[in-house]
Amino acid sequence: MALRIPTISSSHGLASSPAPISTTCRPAVLAVGSSWAAAAAVQKRSLLLATTASETRGVAPLRSSGIETTSVGAAAEAVTGQVTEVNKDTFWPIVEAAGDKVVVLDMYTEWCGPCKMMAPKFQEMSEKNLDVVFLKLDCNQDNKPLAKELGIKVVPTFKILKGGKVVKEVTGAKIEELAHAIDTVKSG
Repeated sequence: MALRIPTISSSHGLASSPAPISTTCRPAVLAVGSSWAAAAAVQKRSLLLATTASETRGVAPLRSSGIETTSVGAAAEAVTGQVTEVNKDTFWPIVEAAGDKVVVLDMYTEWCGPCKMMAPKFQEMSEKNLDVVFLKLDCNQDNKPLAKELGIKVVPTFKILKGGKVVKEVTGAKIEELAHAIDTVKSG
């Protein structure tokens, strides 16, 4: 049995053909019981544990792809200077808490190569742009409703919000384009 993610399509071609060099990942079909599904289950348990810890201490640091991130539990907080991992339940409260600050959301998946390449660059951006809130959302099954609401079609996709509304989008591993888009939104 296979699960199809209708909002994200495949572009990697057949297994026998060489894979195109791409700055985006698009999943084809995810088999139940696949290693991705197992990894997602482990991550879900980790986030559940982190959320429980964050409810008692406020915020719990997580490690994802070797990059330090923060998971926000019950209290929504717009943190600058770092990347905050969000989910379908914490995203909008954090955006509201950000007020007039620019919010940049990295929509990724654990298995996406270009997403992994962008993670350290995104982290560096968060450390340099202390007036911007940087968030990341794993577009897994649990967060599918939010990904669909935000119109995700490929990963990585970066949504730039101001005043609670999406004002710009950058798709693919295009760090210069993302930096320019952030500067444009900050100055306008």
